[in-house]
Amino acid sequence: MELRIFTEPQQGATYDDLLAVAQTAERLGYGAFFRSDHYLAMNTEGLPGPTDAWITLAGLARDTSTIRLGTLVTSATFRHPGPLAISVAQVDAMSGGRVDFGFGAGWFEQEHLAYGIPFPTVKERFDRLEESLAVITGLWETPVGETFSYEGEHVRIVDSPALPKPRQRPRPHIVMGGAGKKRTPALTARYADEFNVPFSSIEDTVTLFARVQQACRAIDRDPAELTYSNALVLCCGRDEDEIARRAARIGREVGELRENGLAGTPVEVAEKIGAYAKAGTQRIYLQMLDLADLEHLELVAQEVMPVVKEM
Repeated sequence: MELRIFTEPQQGATYDDLLAVAQTAERLGYGAFFRSDHYLAMNTEGLPGPTDAWITLAGLARDTSTIRLGTLVTSATFRHPGPLAISVAQVDAMSGGRVDFGFGAGWFEQEHLAYGIPFPTVKERFDRLEESLAVITGLWETPVGETFSYEGEHVRIVDSPALPKPRQRPRPHIVMGGAGKKRTPALTARYADEFNVPFSSIEDTVTLFARVQQACRAIDRDPAELTYSNALVLCCGRDEDEIARRAARIGREVGELRENGLAGTPVEVAEKIGAYAKAGTQRIYLQMLDLADLEHLELVAQEVMPVVKEM
């Protein structure tokens, strides 16, 4: 079981806040630092304002040295696929090949309205996601010296030199996720290296993993080629007072977090991670909502990580 750190900077964070978390996570041995790709805070003012996901990761690519970096997930509505392929390839090169590319259709209408980004129907968003996946992977995987063209309903590429190439060959690891019943599993089976289930129970996780595995078998892909992961909010403390303080800092109730997230003492958190491991989870993204609480990362690294590494 690998533990990764997952942040939500739109809730209120500067680059320096994110850098402190990423460097602490790197020092403590977490597998990766991930961030969301959002431009609007949810249920808070979000001061001093949002930071751009790929600009952040470009900075972290130079300000860290070993930890993997990624998005959970980049929205296909935010960027044209050609320029996005360039940005991700460049950050991958800047990091020495440490980028994981989380990619999704986009869902938060209000942030699109707030920053003038078109927000099409669900069907069109998934159509654009599918075309973007074809274009981005096509650009990355086209051999050097050859060109790439693509004709879709929403995207047309004509004789692109398909440069630059990412450091990782043939391309960075692609992470997809969600609870969609048809297109999400199908696109995951076709394009992804990892399937992530966000903020769901063990029972729902089993169902969603099975759905993706069936989609893999339908196209003669071995489901074992995928990594299976979860994202869960973290609230760990040595005793009930510490747990309650951390829950209060993120505006949540302890009981609700124990039920829906990874909350409790280190022993409780490790036991729940073990239950997810038995359900097939291989990697967990720990959603860290209080970015100033670096001691939280220390606690989990010291008392949870050694227990779950062997799961």
